[in-house]
Amino acid sequence: MPAILTFIDLKEAVSSGEIDTVLTCFVDMQGRLMGKRFHGVNFVEISFEETHCCNYLLATDLEMATPDGYAASSWERGYGDYVMKPDLTTIRRVPWLENTAMVLCDILDHHNHLPISHSPRAILKKQIVRLKDLGFEAKMATELEFFLFEKSFDNIRKDGFQNLEPISGYNEDYHIFQTTKEEGVMRPIRNHLYAAGLPIENSKGEAEAGQEELNIRYSNALACADHHSIAKHAIKEIAWQNGWAATFLPKWHHDRVGSSSHVHQSLWKDGEPVFYDPAAKHGKSNLMDHYMAGLIKYAPDYTYFLAPYINSYKRFAKGTFAPTKTAWSVDNRTAGFRLCGENTKGVRVECRVGGSDLNPYLAQAAMLAAGIKGIEDMMDLPPATTGDVYQDAKAADIPQTLRAATGTLRNSQFLREALGDDVVDHYTRAAEWEQEEFDRVVTDWEISRGFERA
Repeated sequence: MPAILTFIDLKEAVSSGEIDTVLTCFVDMQGRLMGKRFHGVNFVEISFEETHCCNYLLATDLEMATPDGYAASSWERGYGDYVMKPDLTTIRRVPWLENTAMVLCDILDHHNHLPISHSPRAILKKQIVRLKDLGFEAKMATELEFFLFEKSFDNIRKDGFQNLEPISGYNEDYHIFQTTKEEGVMRPIRNHLYAAGLPIENSKGEAEAGQEELNIRYSNALACADHHSIAKHAIKEIAWQNGWAATFLPKWHHDRVGSSSHVHQSLWKDGEPVFYDPAAKHGKSNLMDHYMAGLIKYAPDYTYFLAPYINSYKRFAKGTFAPTKTAWSVDNRTAGFRLCGENTKGVRVECRVGGSDLNPYLAQAAMLAAGIKGIEDMMDLPPATTGDVYQDAKAADIPQTLRAATGTLRNSQFLREALGDDVVDHYTRAAEWEQEEFDRVVTDWEISRGFERA
């Protein structure tokens, strides 16, 4: 039976006992899978139509708190229901869980069954439609970087997240011997995800001790975001099953390299890549120039969607392969945007700004909106930067703190036009809350630095 199941396939598998549990999942603001576990029979008989969830799930934080200040849901509004509408084209087996399948859901209004505008999947779908109206389809791929640790999540939490030990003792970038030692968890990750219908390409060691990278083949934008979210969830579960812990925190230690999530993107029409022009410099078309110009111009506006937490900004540091500038360059990993596949049909732009903690739906939607704006306004692409872009004083800076990125998000007329005022206000409040929560905490660094000497 194929990894991606039709609804008829699912009914047959439930009838035969091959599947007894169906995970009905949606993606929350943080990019996590939320939902319910249905008995297979109930799902195929009734709940495939719809089920419900509390609307606070799209107005919360990493701790599942219920912050004030959201227009969409609040204590005053009573925290009612949303409809979870299964997208039956996303049914798949979950090979790392016994007799289990999964389906992704869209979030709808309980009263009129219209999409909830600030739902991450709805935000991305809106930009896909806008791009389709221009005659194009986006192809995207994300890279998932993460760290593996020797202890389990539970043990690390009980130890107060202190004395963290990665599973290796040295930089393992492309290192076959070290990654052989980690195949006990990485091989199941690759194989289970492939069996679940994700087009897995490879895994590799990354540029730090215990750091891994998983690469998934490019696909249309919505499938790319679905693949990313499922893979991130699976990596944590499979690591947990093996007694290890996986973290997508962008910067877990100030002396260690951070984790990113680079996003590759190109536009297609009638099955052909429209970013490619063999007669043009670098093989990139005028359309690609306009798209990239929009990406670069509006990068400060949408940085929050690439770096949504306080910790996200600790990653932006010179000499770490994490960019600090919005400039583009040709096959240059010091730039915020890298031209890849020069002079080939695979020519594309890689955004290197995003951290491993990004929500792929929000990040991809914001970048598509910026690219669309570049095309609509026929923006001119500035010349490529060369050399060490970290040292380029003329290149614009990426916002360096969550507070700064919140300001550019709040004041972005471009994003308000592309995403809607309600969406921008909703995620601005999420950013403000994250900052407020951090500002009230006294950190270990402050105490050790000033306890005696202040």
